[in-house]
Amino acid sequence: MAGTKEGAAKAKKTIEERHGQDFFARIGGAGGKVTGTKKGFAANPKRASEAGKKGGARSRRGVKAKAKEIAVKS
Repeated sequence: MAGTKEGAAKAKKTIEERHGQDFFARIGGAGGKVTGTKKGFAANPKRASEAGKKGGARSRRGVKAKAKEIAVKS
């Protein structure tokens, strides 16, 4: 019954039986609570710099295209 209104109603009923009436309120309230956690390159700028250097070295763009990009940014 997955993907039907009847299936959704059964799933909701099962979840409420197993986890309580306030299950959806609890998991909804948990969203966005964690702040200040650095992830990815924000946690390690040195690693980001190294990755950028590697990507730039492997780039297939010519020297003219890179010079043009720098001129546009200025």
